[in-house]
Amino acid sequence: MELNLLQVKEPSEDAVHSPNAVVELMEDAARADREYFWVLHLNAGNRIIEKELVSMGTVNSSLVHPREVFKKAILNGATSIITIHNHPANQAQPSKEDKAIWERLDEAGNILGINVLDHLIITPSGAWYSRTEGTNPGKRTRNEAKRSK
Repeated sequence: MELNLLQVKEPSEDAVHSPNAVVELMEDAARADREYFWVLHLNAGNRIIEKELVSMGTVNSSLVHPREVFKKAILNGATSIITIHNHPANQAQPSKEDKAIWERLDEAGNILGINVLDHLIITPSGAWYSRTEGTNPGKRTRNEAKRSK
């Protein structure tokens, strides 16, 4: 029997501390002509281990299964993930399908011990964050906007 060691990737220097940081990181993906579904794998310090493209879809949908979302996160030793997908039609509001897959991913993450920190929808004109449940045309969460007043 042979034992092979898996080498975990080095995390990035910068930690992800807000949805805005993710929106900035994924800015180019917001302008794509079809739906893409990305997952950020994070370590315990919220540093990015990997930015993974999980699914490339059509102009209005992207197929996603928890198996694919968590496979590399497990292999990378991620303690948490953030999911991001774009809406080419520039509508930041989630569909019922978006909400259904988010619920499944949250359940799978709970079982696997990998925290799902947020689900983001990005568009050229703004973003939507599931954990604050609101649109963000100015790329700031509602909570951040309230604090800055």
